[in-house]
Amino acid sequence: MKKNILLFMLLSMFSAMVFAQSEITTSGGEASGSGGKVSYSVGQVAYQSYSSSIGTISEGIQQAYEIFVVTGIENTEISLVQVSAYPNPVTDYLKLSVEMESVEDLSFQLFDMQGKLLQSQKLTNSETQINMSELVSAMYFIKVISKNQSIKEFKIIKTQ
Repeated sequence: MKKNILLFMLLSMFSAMVFAQSEITTSGGEASGSGGKVSYSVGQVAYQSYSSSIGTISEGIQQAYEIFVVTGIENTEISLVQVSAYPNPVTDYLKLSVEMESVEDLSFQLFDMQGKLLQSQKLTNSETQINMSELVSAMYFIKVISKNQSIKEFKIIKTQ
């Protein structure tokens, strides 16, 4: 009888250890402001990471994610246009550089994180400066457009 009770207690303790959490967070929540939103946890001291040829999983860590929508451009003339935006992150002026013979059909649009159009301007030169000094520190999107078709989009981070 004592052996059965002892065996039952050992099996119970072993099964509890198998399904027990390895970390207990003491606190957590979400914080938001004009620059965005973040979730956090307090009390986690360790994590475990697994890697393979198709990716990495880190269990126990809150990870941000992004959703990208990839669209194809059918016009091969437009797809050969080289556009760059620098410096990124930017503090005052963002330079938009276009490697193309004529920029007469090109324009750009500047959006905030909520999708609100902040600025729209036709490109007149192969290099354009965009004043971002008055904007708050946040993430912005620049869309370069040719003949009502988006040819390049950039995610720009504005810092102080």
